[in-house]
Amino acid sequence: MNIDDIRKICVTGAGQMGAQIAIQGALHGYRVSLHDIEAEQLERAISCNRKHLMRRVEKGRMTESEVQEVLERVDTTSDLGEACADADFVVEAVVERLDVKRRVFAELDEMAPRHAILATNSSYLGNSRIADVTSRPDKVVNMHFFYPPLVMKLVEVVRGDETSDETVAVTMELARRIGKQPVRVNRELPGFLVNRILRAITNEAYFLLENGVASFEDIDKACELGLNHPLGPFKLGDFSGLDIGYNARKERYEETGDPADRPAPSLARRVERGDLGRKTGRGFYDYSTNPPTPTED
Repeated sequence: MNIDDIRKICVTGAGQMGAQIAIQGALHGYRVSLHDIEAEQLERAISCNRKHLMRRVEKGRMTESEVQEVLERVDTTSDLGEACADADFVVEAVVERLDVKRRVFAELDEMAPRHAILATNSSYLGNSRIADVTSRPDKVVNMHFFYPPLVMKLVEVVRGDETSDETVAVTMELARRIGKQPVRVNRELPGFLVNRILRAITNEAYFLLENGVASFEDIDKACELGLNHPLGPFKLGDFSGLDIGYNARKERYEETGDPADRPAPSLARRVERGDLGRKTGRGFYDYSTNPPTPTED
């Protein structure tokens, strides 16, 4: 298989990540099938994508007719078999839980064409933990986009234990053809490159917070003004979704049993009460105010 064999992309999971991955492919001429088990989520995805593209019209970067052409290249369905039946490349963007991803990949393996590459967008889980439920482990790979996919250029392409050279090469080139800059990760490690580095920073930030060394807003300010980071670790967690970081830490803790990997209490409390960051309007910061204000724990 080579890159020119890829004509249709299937994306399963129409949350903010999956929806934008789908429209990114369509922007660069690919036919895309966007799947989600909830029809309402598919409607929200298309509505949000239209708003994203209309901002480009307002800035003179696209015309309304071009927006319509892009949107028409994306089909939506709540039937996974229909979504991936003629797909050449599948991107899974469902919740960051190993059991769910394994179930989805088993279904994809049965329904997608035998030549299709199956990619997970997981930011922490290596594809080797998923590939064994398929009959094509050589065609399973991580293709990790960063949020928001319509803006962030980087894609991590991660080789699993059985991922073939061909699969890695095709995935790298597909990333380039949809306007991204890929990096190849030759060994699976939790968090890969970016999130592994970020986790070290974030873990230290939570350590400082939980031990009363400084408030989370002052830790954010220190990183932004002292390290020149665009967002401090707590603002970044809100931006990405606190549940994403929480689930990744929970998976890691369940695997290692190391107390250092357990989600921090201040994070767990917010996730448990549904304060997941910007997408819910409240996390470490309250986004009903302008500028956002720190919240009470």
